[in-house]
Amino acid sequence: MSSNASTLDFGGRPTPLRINSRPLWAALLLVALGAWYLDATVGWRQAGLWLTGALLGVALYHASFGFTQAWRVFVSDRRAAGLRGQMLMLAVGVVLFFPILAQGTLFGQPVAGLVSPAGGSVLLGAFLFGIGMQLGGGCASGTLFAVGGGNTRMLVTLLFFIVGSVLGTYTFPWWSTLPALKPTSFVLSWGPLPAIAANLAVFGLIAWIATVLERRRHGRIVSFAGRTERPASLWRGPWPLVWGGVALVALNFATLALAGRPWGITSAFALWGAKAYDALGGDVAQWAYWVKQSKALAAPLREDVTTVMDIGLMLGALAAAAAAGKFAPVWKVPARSLAGAVLGGLLLGFGARLAYGCNIGAYFSGILSGSLHAWLWLPAAFAGSALGVRLRPLFGLAVEKTPAGSC
Repeated sequence: MSSNASTLDFGGRPTPLRINSRPLWAALLLVALGAWYLDATVGWRQAGLWLTGALLGVALYHASFGFTQAWRVFVSDRRAAGLRGQMLMLAVGVVLFFPILAQGTLFGQPVAGLVSPAGGSVLLGAFLFGIGMQLGGGCASGTLFAVGGGNTRMLVTLLFFIVGSVLGTYTFPWWSTLPALKPTSFVLSWGPLPAIAANLAVFGLIAWIATVLERRRHGRIVSFAGRTERPASLWRGPWPLVWGGVALVALNFATLALAGRPWGITSAFALWGAKAYDALGGDVAQWAYWVKQSKALAAPLREDVTTVMDIGLMLGALAAAAAAGKFAPVWKVPARSLAGAVLGGLLLGFGARLAYGCNIGAYFSGILSGSLHAWLWLPAAFAGSALGVRLRPLFGLAVEKTPAGSC
């Protein structure tokens, strides 16, 4: 998690940055054309989800709101600004989501959370996903916004993320039979107010422990809004960390309103890979996983909510990177780093299927859904991430530490 600016500037002097105009206009044109096409062929809700995805890409890029680097910096250096930012984001989210999910409708539309079985496959899958985060260089959302922002190494991570996802669907008959509790929602079991209170207490405890450990190591803490070399700008970035967290909650809520369920990412990767494998002569329709998902497999991709939002997210990140003058792809990637991207991508994809989601579908949206499986996912993924941090040097990957004096 990079440091973020603390001073917002919505109309002052322009920052001395050069906009990458061609990729910016290309991204904006594609976003506009995509919205028009989806509205004409699927409906206005799908067009709205496309635009929501694009805004998520902008928010993720400008706030550098990743999960991978935030966890890595805490593991390696006990810097906890990113972790505290996540807890604040989750706190705002449960206060907003839980009453709506308990009610079961939003603006007249039925809504439901992402609630999955909690058991052995979640623990194993999340642990593997955590390792993959550190080797691949990003989580699910981080991979997409990095690809959109022009990170060419992350293209390799994304490709093997898709391959790993397909492998996860192939092994469904094995991992789906591992011991597990039935899907459990704290919102429905306890009621919204007790569930909110319990979640806020846990978020506060995690933030307090992280702060104590950071202060013990460094004698002071990094605030949510660390210094950067220039003021923040709504359009050109960078954003304060807290702005990114609040924006992600708001856009996740928009997803709930439009799609009837919270934001997810990785189910689309499995779908893309399955369709590609079919196009090459395979037959995934007979796999147990795809028998249960036959409707999604048969439908065109434009009808898949997660696909539409994922592609929109990458275009939004491209627009944000170009507006910030930072779109500059570098095509040469060292061999060891490339190997890390391959292995990391496979672990990300395979782990996400076993765990019923990634850092978005299982962690962020899972906790906002009140799902028990999300609370298994978090410690298992963090443990895997800690191991992944130790493995990064084997692949020539840095384990950065927060620069001194950045508090």
